[in-house]
Amino acid sequence: MPVFLVLIVGAAAGVLGAHFMKLNVNIYMACAIGVLGTILGSFALRGLMNVMLGTSGVLSLFVGAIFGVVVLIWIYRTYFSGR
Repeated sequence: MPVFLVLIVGAAAGVLGAHFMKLNVNIYMACAIGVLGTILGSFALRGLMNVMLGTSGVLSLFVGAIFGVVVLIWIYRTYFSGR
């Protein structure tokens, strides 16, 4: 998985996810959540996408990014935003 692609997709997914889920964080935190979500989500969904759809490239990266960002924003709201 190319690092540059992960950074770009992760930053975009983090900013879009923070905007649509109305998370009040700065741009750097949104990008960090997005990159971490992309890494975790793409690893989690790569095997599943390969078995079910027969693809494991960029499509699994995009789907994993969305899944990972939503999960990390939920974790951030649940455990860290109240402090």
